[in-house]
Amino acid sequence: MTGATIVGAGLSGAVIARTLAEAGLAVTVHDTRDHVAGNCHTQRDGETGVLVHKHGPHIFHTDDSEVWDHVRRFARFRPYRHSVRVVAQGRVYALPVNLHTINQFFDATFSPDEARAHLAALADTGAMPPANFEEQGLTLLGRALYEAFFKGYTAKQWGRDPRDLPASLLRRLPVRFTYDDNYFFHRFQGMPEQGYTPMVQAMLDHPLIDLRLGAAFEPGAGHDGHLFWSGPLDGFFGARLGRLAYRTLDFTERRARGTIQGCAVMNYADADVPHTRISEHKFFAPWEDHADSVAHVETSRDCGPLDTPYYPVRLAAEEALLARYVSLAEGQPGVTFVGRLGTYRYLDMDVTIREALDTARTYLTRLGQGAAMPAFVHRPL
Repeated sequence: MTGATIVGAGLSGAVIARTLAEAGLAVTVHDTRDHVAGNCHTQRDGETGVLVHKHGPHIFHTDDSEVWDHVRRFARFRPYRHSVRVVAQGRVYALPVNLHTINQFFDATFSPDEARAHLAALADTGAMPPANFEEQGLTLLGRALYEAFFKGYTAKQWGRDPRDLPASLLRRLPVRFTYDDNYFFHRFQGMPEQGYTPMVQAMLDHPLIDLRLGAAFEPGAGHDGHLFWSGPLDGFFGARLGRLAYRTLDFTERRARGTIQGCAVMNYADADVPHTRISEHKFFAPWEDHADSVAHVETSRDCGPLDTPYYPVRLAAEEALLARYVSLAEGQPGVTFVGRLGTYRYLDMDVTIREALDTARTYLTRLGQGAAMPAFVHRPL
């Protein structure tokens, strides 16, 4: 059968490649890096034996049973319950904001109904519906909680005033009126026992998949069959309309005997602390036992041309530029843009996998019909 070429050996590329290969298509996968798994790459630390999330923590969580079954074809998943702590105004609290956080912050013993009423009384509902991140925070939490936990952290994470950010960024964060501090609420949560990189390697281990690491692919170069592009959307066109904005991350390593902070993730909410969080990696694999520890201090900044892009900055100027690139992409025959970079969206891992499965199946259906494949199965706008 007709082959396909995939640029990127992250989750999008690996899932599409495996699905097509199992349908009998020969697939070539290119990646400029010397490893698979993209930004969810994990690696054993040589000194401590700790499994390190090299590009920041990745926790698998989903309500999609097919996606859950799919990843467990390629790795054994161990139960993992993610909880986050935050340093704010000289004290440590639990996130997401829950009944314990509220009672600790206000030095109270509220019941769930009392806490709900207290926040409702503090809420600033002058701007309805909320037009930006700050207005959303004031509506949900009131000024004291918003400024303690979200204002400074958000300004550091995005490098923008929260009043310039969309309200939707905060709608993803729950407020709980119970003592449940499980960061996620999905049915299925866990970690691949040996890390994400072996899981993606297993996905790409198929006789019809030709994996080429450390091999850049230039748009316009010859290739077999349809091209699936999971690199940056603007990068495909040489950024000729201008660069889409991303935030990137810098990581500073810390090592210690024993433990460093005693939890997987500690956020730092105060604006005068330059970093946003510290991840202590051995706590992402609680079934393992390590005498020593390694942690990464994470700092956010605007992404330069040679940096690794992490978070798309989708403000008004970027949305306008994105629309122009989408128009270019839709005029590009034989190419489909996929994944976080190819569609310029922040995607959780389970959504990335779901969209990759959908894209591969759409291609197989259209191939059987002799029909053209669209530039986007999941549109970025």
